[in-house]
Amino acid sequence: MFTLLKKEINSFFSSLTGYIVITVFLIVNSLFIWVFPGQNNVLDGGYATLDSLFTIAPWVFLFLVPAVTMRMFADEKHSGTIELLFTRPLSDFQIIFAKYLAALLLVLFSLLPTLIYFYSVYQLGNPVGNIDIGGTWGSYIGLFFLAAIYVSIGVLSSSFTDNQIVAFILGMLFSFIAYIGFDFMSELSIFESIKVFIINLGINEHYKSMSRGVIDSRDVIYFVSVIAFFLLITKTILQSRKW
Repeated sequence: MFTLLKKEINSFFSSLTGYIVITVFLIVNSLFIWVFPGQNNVLDGGYATLDSLFTIAPWVFLFLVPAVTMRMFADEKHSGTIELLFTRPLSDFQIIFAKYLAALLLVLFSLLPTLIYFYSVYQLGNPVGNIDIGGTWGSYIGLFFLAAIYVSIGVLSSSFTDNQIVAFILGMLFSFIAYIGFDFMSELSIFESIKVFIINLGINEHYKSMSRGVIDSRDVIYFVSVIAFFLLITKTILQSRKW
C-alpha cells in the first residue's frame, strides 16, 4: 500500500497539480485575509484572530479538493488501467485508502504554510500572543477533518465515472450538500420537528463546534464515521465491476 501511496503523491508533484492546489489555496486565503479590505481582513478587523481563514478555507477547499480527487479512479477507468490496478496484491480497500491518503496529504501540505499566518497574528496581538490559541488549534483540527470528508467524497465521486469533469462536478455538489446543505434543509418547515437532527447531519455544525477550541469526542466520531461511510460506498461501487 505504501508503494501505491508514494506513487500517487509523486504523481501530484511530478505534474503541476500539487503545486497549483497549494499555491491557489494560499493565494486566495492570503488575499482575503491580508489584502482585500473588509471584514475578513485581519488588519482592518483590529483583532488578533484567524477566524477569516477558517471561514474562507472550507469554500476554497470545496473547489480545490474535487480538482485533486477527480482523476483518482476516473482517469484509471478512462485509460483502461483500472483492472490492472486491482490485480495488485492489495485489497480493494487498501487501494482506495492509499489514494485517499495521498490526496489528504496534499491537503495537509497546503495547510502547513498557513502556520505563518498564525505566527503573524500571534506577533500582531497586543500584547504579543493575545490570541485564542485553543480556539485556533481547534479550528485547524476541524478544518483538517472537514477537508478529509471532502477528500472521501471526491474519491467516491471519481469512482462513479470515467469522466474527470463529471467527477469534479459531483465532488463539488456532494461536498456542498455535506457542508452547508443540511443547514438549508433544516430551515424547511417540513423538518421543523427534527431541525436539530438535520443540522447535526451536516459538517458545518461539527466544524463550528471544534472551532470553539473544544475537541468533543462526538465531533471526532462524526468525522471519522462519515469518512468511513464514503470510503465504504466507494469500495462497493468499485466492487460492482465484478457483478
